[in-house]
Amino acid sequence: MSAGARRTLRLDTAEALRLVASVPLGRIVFTRRALPTVRPVNHLVDGGDIIVRTHHDAALALMARVGGTDGVVVAYETDVIDVEAGLGWSVVVTGFCRLVTDPAEVARYRAAIRPWTDRHLDQVVRIRPDLVTGVRQVAAE
Repeated sequence: MSAGARRTLRLDTAEALRLVASVPLGRIVFTRRALPTVRPVNHLVDGGDIIVRTHHDAALALMARVGGTDGVVVAYETDVIDVEAGLGWSVVVTGFCRLVTDPAEVARYRAAIRPWTDRHLDQVVRIRPDLVTGVRQVAAE
């Protein structure tokens, strides 16, 4: 594997969220029994928030339900990396995750997000970003 000279660029929030919106799959990180838990999930970006479908008994849905009005702190990561070329990008969003309860919103998001799994995903959660960090590895000029 031989990659040419590269440089790392920091992404601003708008560009980072645009990149998150450009891919359908990411990984959500939350705490379960005081330990970090990671799950692959499909998402969409709506008004700067990240929307994810999950199922009623999922640990994430349970945590979002008991998190109160603030919700539960999560991290969400997406990336596109070309390992051979050593190029690509990675974005991490940290914020509060809350259950979406408005029936019209739930129906709209359920119709818009096609899950990668065949599980019945009847719950929808919203991540409101507080911290967005991202980097892009590009070929040096």
